[in-house]
Amino acid sequence: MGKYFGTDGFRGEANKNLTFDHAIMIGRYLGWYYGVRLGKKAKIVIGKDTRRSSYMFEYALCTGLMASGADAYIMHVTTTPSVSYITRVDDFDCGIMISASHNPYYDNGIKLLNSNGEKMDEETILKIEDYIDGKSEIPVAEREQIGRTVDYVAGRNRYIGYLISMSKYSFKDVKVGLDVANGAAWQIAKGVFDALGAKTYVMNDSPDGYNINTDCGSTHIEHLQKFVVEKGLDVGFAYDGDADRCLAVDEKGNVITGDHTLYIYGLYMKERGKLLNNKVVTTVMSNFGLYKALDKVGIEYDKTKVGDKYVYENMVQTGNRIGGEQSGHIIFSKYETTGDGILTSLKLMEVMLAKEKPMSELAAPVVFYPQVLKNVRVKSKPDAQNDPEVQKAVDDVAKALGDEGRILVRESGTEPVIRVMVEAGTDEICEKYVDGVIDVIRKQGHIVEA
Repeated sequence: MGKYFGTDGFRGEANKNLTFDHAIMIGRYLGWYYGVRLGKKAKIVIGKDTRRSSYMFEYALCTGLMASGADAYIMHVTTTPSVSYITRVDDFDCGIMISASHNPYYDNGIKLLNSNGEKMDEETILKIEDYIDGKSEIPVAEREQIGRTVDYVAGRNRYIGYLISMSKYSFKDVKVGLDVANGAAWQIAKGVFDALGAKTYVMNDSPDGYNINTDCGSTHIEHLQKFVVEKGLDVGFAYDGDADRCLAVDEKGNVITGDHTLYIYGLYMKERGKLLNNKVVTTVMSNFGLYKALDKVGIEYDKTKVGDKYVYENMVQTGNRIGGEQSGHIIFSKYETTGDGILTSLKLMEVMLAKEKPMSELAAPVVFYPQVLKNVRVKSKPDAQNDPEVQKAVDDVAKALGDEGRILVRESGTEPVIRVMVEAGTDEICEKYVDGVIDVIRKQGHIVEA
C-alpha cells in the first residue's frame, strides 16, 4: 500500500483527508500518463455513488483529465462493477469510481481501474502519489489537445443489459426484497429484477446525498430481515454504497453471508462440473463453519489475506473461478474482474430456481461457529507476532482446539493493533483462549497499556 492509496483506492473524509485538489491531480496525472503511454488522446470513464461530495470529485477529476488532454466519459451515478465492466468491454484506457463503499456519507474515495477493469497496478499508483507529492511535473494540454467530457449514461444501460443476460431463468412470481442502501444500485437493481419478472419490493431507494449506508444496506441487514418476514418475501438482497458486495436474507429472515454464498454457489458449480480445480477462494476471516461444510462435500479451498484484492490475485494465478469474503464481496471470475453485488444476487437466484429449493435449505449446511475477536494495541506488530512465547501460546490453542475450532492472530493493516480471533463450539471456549493469548502478549511486554 502507498501513502495515499490503500487496497481499495484513495479513501478519506471529503475535503479533509481526500480533497478536490487530490482529485484534480489524480486526473491530471492519469490524463497525461495514458496519453503519453499510448501516443493518443486518452479515454477514461468515470462513475460515482450518491454521496454529496461525489459530484465535486467527479468535476475535479474531469478538470484534471481535460487539462492533461484526456476525454472523460461520465457514467453518472452507477456501481463500481459497472465501471469495471464498461472499462473492459468498451476499450477505455482506464476507469475511475468515486465511492467510499460502505463508509458514511462524509467519507469518499477514488478507485482506479486498469483497461481490464482490474484494480490499478502498484507501479502506476506510486507514480501518481509522487506527482501528488510534487516529485514530478507534467505539462498541460493546449489548443486542440485539451480534452472534453462526454455523457456516457449509455454505458450504465449497457451494463444493465449485461446483468439481465446473465440469468438463465425467469423470476416470474418470485417475491424479492432489495435494500439498495440509498446508494449506487438504486437506479439499477430494481430494473434488472423487474425485467426478469420478479415481484420486486425495494427499500432505501431515495438517496439525498447524506443517507447512503445510513441505517440501511448490507451494513444494517436487520432492516431487510424484518422487511422480508413482514412482506412474506421469498428472499432479500442488501447492497453496500457502491454495490460491489451483497448479503442476502432467506425467507425466514436469516442472514446469508458471503461465506454462505461461497458454499451455495461453489457446490452448485461442483455438481455441474464447473468448479475448476475443485476450489473456492476464501480469506482467513471466513468462518470455520464454512470450511467444515466444504469438507463434507469434498470442496477444497485456498485462504488469502483479508481483502478482495488478494482474493482476485489468487484467482488470476490459479484459475479458480469463485472467491470472496464473508462481507459479501464475491468474485465470479468467468464474468467479472471485481465483486458485483447485483450479479451475486442473480447467481443466488439461479441456484434457488435450478434446485427448486428455498434459500434457507440451500444455506443450512453452513453452521457458523461462535467467534470472539479482540484487538490489542501493541508497541510493535512484528515483535508481538514473532515473539516465541506468543507463538507457543497460539500453537497450544490450535492443538487444544484440534478440528473443532481455530485460532487466528494477525496484524491490522492500518493500525498498531494485533487481532486475536478464536472460533470454537461455545463463546466461553472462545473467550478463554483469546484472553489466554492476550495475557501472554501482555506478560511479554508488547501491549500499550491505556
